[in-house]
Amino acid sequence: MQAGKLRHRIDIEEKTTPRDPVTGEYGEPQWVARWPKCPARVEPLSARDLVAAQAAQSEASARMVIRYRSGVLPTMRIVYRGEIYSIEGPPLEDPNSGLEYLTIIVSKGIKDG
Repeated sequence: MQAGKLRHRIDIEEKTTPRDPVTGEYGEPQWVARWPKCPARVEPLSARDLVAAQAAQSEASARMVIRYRSGVLPTMRIVYRGEIYSIEGPPLEDPNSGLEYLTIIVSKGIKDG
């Protein structure tokens, strides 16, 4: 993966429920940046990919490529240029070693639940 292609910065966030250390009570769930300012390549899906996604009843709208990181899950979300994106399915590993980069298919907005 060429570093020059990773010219965008995204925040990968996960939902956590804070717990008060004194009382032990749980607070409201909140989104916390697990990997802030992560270098990425962000590109909209091509017309062919959009048609295929709609045929599969997916709302996918973009593709984001990042260097490999273990622990990226579909339950997380991505913030890019102030917009929130939901991760559609598990990230796809590169075909060679599986440890160079991840391709994440995303849709605009947040999923319920």
